[in-house]
Amino acid sequence: MLEKKKVLVIDDSAFMRRVISDIINSDHRFIVVGTANNGEEGLKKTQELDPDVITLDVEMPSMNGLEMLNVLMKTNPKPVIVISALTKEGADTTIQALGLGAVDFITKPKNIFKMNEEEIKTHILEKIFLASKIHNFPTRNEKKIEKHTVKRVFSSPSSNVKKIVAIGTSTGGPRALQEVLPYLPKELPACYVIVQHMPPGFTKSLAERLNTLSEITVKEAEDKDILRPGVAYIAPGDYHILIEKSSNSSDYWIRLSSSPAVGGHRPSVNVMLNSLSETNLDNIIGVIMTGMGSDGCEGMKNLKVKNNAYIIAQDEKTCVVYGMPKAVVESGIADVVVPIQRIAKEIVKAVEVL
Repeated sequence: MLEKKKVLVIDDSAFMRRVISDIINSDHRFIVVGTANNGEEGLKKTQELDPDVITLDVEMPSMNGLEMLNVLMKTNPKPVIVISALTKEGADTTIQALGLGAVDFITKPKNIFKMNEEEIKTHILEKIFLASKIHNFPTRNEKKIEKHTVKRVFSSPSSNVKKIVAIGTSTGGPRALQEVLPYLPKELPACYVIVQHMPPGFTKSLAERLNTLSEITVKEAEDKDILRPGVAYIAPGDYHILIEKSSNSSDYWIRLSSSPAVGGHRPSVNVMLNSLSETNLDNIIGVIMTGMGSDGCEGMKNLKVKNNAYIIAQDEKTCVVYGMPKAVVESGIADVVVPIQRIAKEIVKAVEVL
């Protein structure tokens, strides 16, 4: 019989601690080994109980979740799932937590008594199960990045875009993107289209957070956005992002689609990459980073065969989950496999040299 995975529940609400604990203990794979009502107690319990997974509320007295996470990931890293509110403030805080190293998040329903509904319980247990398999916690790049608060989307035509960089990522992606986009120079004649598996309401906060850290402009993609150099477009949650040629100019623009999920994902990396492949452009760089499953592999194959794209894959050592890059690497289409800290340099080199 398999040993049960140990879970530590940290929340300042006694009601939430009980609800979450009951859900976890209802599954034969897990056991709640302890609870804590603030970050300071959570750090002590982590040291004492050595849990396999931690669920973490962010808004807590004494030491909040972000403060605890910052200390934890530097001293005793564990897979952490953040419990998030379905609000703009909750989304912003969740993105900060993912940037600090949380592996995933769960949104509380607006009606807290719906936590016990079967669909929500199944969702929570699946997230905990996947988190329990994570044992890799890449170190963060500690370089201080100048914050850029006032930026405009460039008005220069898309013909000045020397390369289109298409990036796909999932679990661990927000932190990985934080290790790449801030290190791309704004003068580089490239634009960036990005799929990060994430539900609605969070991709805008992710784009805003990355925009404050980066020289390039980072925005949540909108329908009919024209591709411009120095701009990164992140697919909004629950929409596929496709790249198409404008019918009345040489521009390429973004089309958002609510067509059915592909491989369980909307947005899907494959949908984005396949649309790029159909443009017949030969100036594409594909980047595949940390994530569960194999979304992006089919699209990268098409880009390699049809468009002779240059493919960059994140290495296993620096991935939170070596799933999506593994599929690309094992298919033999990756031109280079590098740590997350080198991906920005590889992109710059590919744009300037290739």
